[in-house]
Amino acid sequence: MPRPSHRNDAKPSQTADLFAAAPGVGEMTARYAGPSSPAPSNGTLGARAATGGLAGLSDAEALELLLSRSLANGARATAGALLARFGCLRRVLTADLAALSAFVDTRVGIDLQLIYDAARRLAAAELPGRCVVSSWTALIDYLKLTMAHCEREAFRVLFLNKKNQLIADEILNHGTVDHAPVYPREVVRRALEVSASAVILVHNHPSGDQTPSSADIEMTRKIIDAARTLGIAVHDHVIVGRAEVASFKALGLI
Repeated sequence: MPRPSHRNDAKPSQTADLFAAAPGVGEMTARYAGPSSPAPSNGTLGARAATGGLAGLSDAEALELLLSRSLANGARATAGALLARFGCLRRVLTADLAALSAFVDTRVGIDLQLIYDAARRLAAAELPGRCVVSSWTALIDYLKLTMAHCEREAFRVLFLNKKNQLIADEILNHGTVDHAPVYPREVVRRALEVSASAVILVHNHPSGDQTPSSADIEMTRKIIDAARTLGIAVHDHVIVGRAEVASFKALGLI
């Protein structure tokens, strides 16, 4: 009588089918394999940043890595499109949501704006409690950061106390690409509301040229005259261009 064979004569594919059909096998395998580590959103750039630091990434790579945190795919293409539209990383991060909406949704747009806002808050933190006039370099750095790459004109006023410390920093008006309406009475009214003893006027030129126009000079003189009658000093009017600033005081216009 022949002895029964214990050899498994099933073909490899049949064996695989048996295991695949066995209830609970996949679940048990996953359970004992331990938690899997999620793949990095951008392995190559992430590894480079981890080993060599973020400074080693180009603007395009930094933007791609940032977007890869918010986008499931297409971070590189989106980064390229944003840089092509806005010209540089800073202008991407300072763009408003309406401009960004052509490329990313609101959630991703807010993520981008958070980077700029964090930098603005860090720069602004250097100003309160310090004499703004004697901390001119810190002030100019702050104004460049907040206004140099805005695509519309904005008129900003820094309100100071008797020690020339910053009380409030407010944008009183937004305008177009080459004009922001300014009303001297509004500047003076707001200065009285916050009990300011002096102000520094600021606006940007989206064209990139910081040279004061005749309209800028005339408007500044009107504000000086209105403020003087109430004992409020106008220390300076700073125009922020794309790379440099112009100080009315330094130019002898105040």
